[in-house]
Amino acid sequence: MIYLFQLVNGIGLGMLYFLLAVGLSIIFGLLHFVNFAHGAFYLLGAYLVYDMTERGLNFWAALLVAPIIVAGLAALTESVLLRRIYHLPHTFHILVTVGLALMVQELVIILWGPVGGNVSTPGALSGVLILGDFIYPQYRLFVIGLTLVLAIGLWWLLEGTRLGAVVRAGSESIDMVSLLGIDIVRVNTAVFALGAGLAGLAGALAAPIRGVEPFMGVEALGIAFVVVVIGGMGSYTGALIAGLLVGIVQSIMTTLWPEGARLMIYLGMGLVILTMPRGLLGRA
Repeated sequence: MIYLFQLVNGIGLGMLYFLLAVGLSIIFGLLHFVNFAHGAFYLLGAYLVYDMTERGLNFWAALLVAPIIVAGLAALTESVLLRRIYHLPHTFHILVTVGLALMVQELVIILWGPVGGNVSTPGALSGVLILGDFIYPQYRLFVIGLTLVLAIGLWWLLEGTRLGAVVRAGSESIDMVSLLGIDIVRVNTAVFALGAGLAGLAGALAAPIRGVEPFMGVEALGIAFVVVVIGGMGSYTGALIAGLLVGIVQSIMTTLWPEGARLMIYLGMGLVILTMPRGLLGRA
């Protein structure tokens, strides 16, 4: 029964990893921009929920508002700063976004202190589901259900809407999209905000499970890159499959070999790089 618990736990963890990584993958797919500040948006989402609930705001309202604020901040950052360096080599992308991530991390420490905190599980989901010998927290089941709905909605957005068609076309040739009269600058901003908002939502959903602390963005960034590398840069389906694989492996390994749970993730990434350099579903 413990392995069933860890399997379901891994699915929930994997869906959060997908939500975190798919934004990074979409941003790279359209903008060809390596965003090392992606974990900072996850960090902000978690801390905004923490701050708002500490001030007495309802958790559900905080869960709705936090990703919107993160997306707005990301759009502003993209418009004011990042847009100016898209044409530069990836080295500059890394330097600027790492600096941005460190600034956000220090700002979090200044505003909320170096010690982490906890976010209470909403009362409606504070119980557990009992099916015979199987017991599982209701909030974690809610996270699985919500992220599944979001995954379907995001797939429809990318595959069944005009914005999705523009994003797919832009990932192949931005010049071609511009020649069709589409304002690619606005599309870039919207996609960057969407990716950051998804990371913020992942942080907000994770806050009641793992709490908040100023360095959680660094860990999230590492996981996001592992998922994207395994799944393939720019691949939505790859991010979903890789997120689930990483989550399940990490969860089950915490039972079999707790000390090596995280090591197995990076070993898996290394194996994929050696055998399939473009990832499971990466494009040529």
